[in-house]
Amino acid sequence: MKRQKTSLVKKTAAIGTALTVAFGSGGVAPLSAPTAEAHGGSEDFVPLRTTLEEFGATVKWDNFSGTITITKNSTIVKVKQNSNIALINGKRLEMEAPVIMKKNLAYVSHHFVSEVFQSGLDQTFQVEKKPNPLNPLTSEEIAETVTILKAAGKFGDNYRFTEITLKAPPKDQVWKFALDGTSVTANRSAAVVILDGKQVIEGTVDLVTKKVTAWQPIEGAHGMLLIDDFGTVQKAIEESPEYAAVLKKRGINDVKQVVSTPLTVGYFDGKDGLQQDKRLLKVVSYLNTGDGNYWAHPIENLVAVVDLEQKKVIKIEDAGVVPVPMKPTPYDGSNMTAATPSKPLEITEPEGKNYTITGNTIHWQNWDFHLRLDSRVGPILSTVTYNDQGKKRKIMYEGSLGGMIVPYGDPDVGWYFKAYLDSGEYGMGTLTSSLARGKDVPDNSVLLDATIADYTGAAYHIPNAMAIFERYAGPEYKHQEMGQDNVSAERRELVVRWISTVGNYDYIFDWVFAQNGTIGINAGATGIEAVKGVESSTMHDDTAADDTKYGTLIDHNIVGTTHQHIYNFRLDMDVDGEQNSLMEIDPVVADNTAGGPRESTMQTETRIVPTEQEAAQKFDASTIRLVTNTNKENKVGNPVSYQIIPYAGGTHPIAKGANFSEDEWLFNRVSFMDKQLWVTRYYENERYPEGKYPNRAMTDTGLGLFTSDNEPIVNTDNVVWMTTGTTHVARAEEWPIMPTEWVYTMLKPWNFFDQTPTLNLNGK
Repeated sequence: MKRQKTSLVKKTAAIGTALTVAFGSGGVAPLSAPTAEAHGGSEDFVPLRTTLEEFGATVKWDNFSGTITITKNSTIVKVKQNSNIALINGKRLEMEAPVIMKKNLAYVSHHFVSEVFQSGLDQTFQVEKKPNPLNPLTSEEIAETVTILKAAGKFGDNYRFTEITLKAPPKDQVWKFALDGTSVTANRSAAVVILDGKQVIEGTVDLVTKKVTAWQPIEGAHGMLLIDDFGTVQKAIEESPEYAAVLKKRGINDVKQVVSTPLTVGYFDGKDGLQQDKRLLKVVSYLNTGDGNYWAHPIENLVAVVDLEQKKVIKIEDAGVVPVPMKPTPYDGSNMTAATPSKPLEITEPEGKNYTITGNTIHWQNWDFHLRLDSRVGPILSTVTYNDQGKKRKIMYEGSLGGMIVPYGDPDVGWYFKAYLDSGEYGMGTLTSSLARGKDVPDNSVLLDATIADYTGAAYHIPNAMAIFERYAGPEYKHQEMGQDNVSAERRELVVRWISTVGNYDYIFDWVFAQNGTIGINAGATGIEAVKGVESSTMHDDTAADDTKYGTLIDHNIVGTTHQHIYNFRLDMDVDGEQNSLMEIDPVVADNTAGGPRESTMQTETRIVPTEQEAAQKFDASTIRLVTNTNKENKVGNPVSYQIIPYAGGTHPIAKGANFSEDEWLFNRVSFMDKQLWVTRYYENERYPEGKYPNRAMTDTGLGLFTSDNEPIVNTDNVVWMTTGTTHVARAEEWPIMPTEWVYTMLKPWNFFDQTPTLNLNGK
């Protein structure tokens, strides 16, 4: 399926804060815009266009109105020639000098950038008066963590970091800070996970006392893959004479044209002939033919096993030669006639944003939440509250991707072990894909940088790591009585978007906040399918039935192998407080005992789920599942709740569970993929549905372990684990690049409010 990086990720310069605004240029030159030329006049004036684009803004010229629009993230500036008045997000600013024209070129004062962009008229970004205790580690704190480890004698030359991240303060202290600004008493600390060879070590560093407060080797655990492992694998196959020999059998004489994909090996109780105590990767490879899409040229039936400690190939599995598909298959459309360009579609916010970003805290409409990027699971949204008529109400303490798995169903030598735990084995936050404005996200997005630690312990800066944007989402409601005025309101949504590229697949995650209290969590898969080289060119070939036993023939000599994309979201719901229960409401058909001509009635049956194991369930769309606070009621006496909806629509067939028999090792070591709903008691260290160290794990150290003691979950502090996903049966329309396939989930208020929460949007 995936995982190719032939060169190490380059470290970029660290920045002072862990979540900062990124200003990408990406501007489109307007047809009638001034072009950059040297100015022969006063030294106090500089060319507008080049100056602003070098600053990272986009510049557009409207020839009809004579207006120049300058956009830089949340700031929109409109100026006209020969005028010293600028409109900044709709607010008037009198500049020290006008925009002047000379030979059809616009010039501005050399103070223009500071004068306009530091005017304070754009209020989108606010300075924190008191740092939020959940703010991610800064580049300075990451460096300080390593310094403290070295001073304590806890740093070896061969140490490599799989994690340097914030160790969050106690939950109750964080909630108090979010609600009333009460300072936390816990010292700011960093959690570290280190690889010493194959030995995993966990530690905690107190950044206030400058001491290592915890240090624990973890026996039997295999750490996640690190970026430099990818380079180790490529070098190992290039230096292996045995690998060169099996390539030669396939007519490949230059190993440097082979692109390796390092893959985790899974666990098969020794049936795969691999030693459990070794740090190993399996390598399937592709041929770089020069068409820009090596994924279309798999070297089938060939697997190399690389020992990461020895840094060499220790085993080769060769199941026979299958010709490498050689048809040029670029995935960027370069071999096709370009489509007619679309006319511009512009999204404008001339008066600025409706949301503010204070440090890492987002405020929009009635919503407030904290946002940070984690190196494993990506965005973490914390202390999510809704202001209900002046009262800030708790909804969710923390929400994030918990984990995901992409298992394949082909038993062949190059496929049987493929079941990728993308976040737990590879680190999806580390593999964040920078966002492109106008393509990955709309033009009105605010782009946010992030800083995480790389495997050397240095701060690693990710530009444009996440985006925030507001969008129109249809009518919030509408009704028109005959002969009366129309009553309707526009629905707006605020979206937090993040994309991670894990080898051939790109995963898009959206957290979508609606004005009415609903939260959508949507996952999209795009990129390039993992394909298998086969002998069959069409379905009429004699070999086609056998070649397509585990997939679909989507191109000549190319099969898209059937697999699943299964996502689990960890949702620490605190609905109006921490004391919650799981309630089920089932619509039922009941006999009519009230008289009249009807034989039956529609009624509901309600129950509280008592324990963790009873809460682990397959999804049934007819059952209403609620996280309920039975201690709080709305105005008519119904307990306040939020509904959990693991499937709220999608564009691929839903995954109703794991497509494996129950005697599969995978099925038993990764339980979360087979149930769509899990509820467990809250424990701070239970964070990942697959367990903290799933690489080569023999047993389920995640939700299977968390629920093994079957604790009661009635009126307790609980965590909801919501599993969703798709069964991916390939089709021709997804090759050579796959249009984004979405799965939608939802958290919906259920008697949480006293009435329609958006009634005031009508404006009457």
